[in-house]
Amino acid sequence: MKSNKRRFENLKIFSAKFTRYIGLGVMVLLMLSLLGSISRLKEVGSNIDKEKERINKLKTEQEELRKNLEFAQSEEFIEKQLRDKLGLAKDGEIVVILPDSETVKKFAPRMDEEEKILLIPNWKKWMKLFI
Repeated sequence: MKSNKRRFENLKIFSAKFTRYIGLGVMVLLMLSLLGSISRLKEVGSNIDKEKERINKLKTEQEELRKNLEFAQSEEFIEKQLRDKLGLAKDGEIVVILPDSETVKKFAPRMDEEEKILLIPNWKKWMKLFI
């Protein structure tokens, strides 16, 4: 009977240890799950902050676009575009169109000295300066 009693006590001790290890294992798994959930919550929180910033940027951009649209629909803008792009004028106004800068340079008189100076290479100008 002593051996049965001893076996029973050993079995009881073994089952208690086994239960502790199982409980410890379950607690470790629960803690790992909790840590994973916490990290996911932090990530979701940072994503929410990023999206809020994006929403604010889009709102400011929308406001700017709304202002641009209002300006583009104004009489002042339409008149400016008609004058600048199409060359139209009001009754009694005279439109003066100036040629581009290259055309103006062609009509400007040239000085002979400037042409000679421009044609001399830089190394010759340096030589002339020091010699």
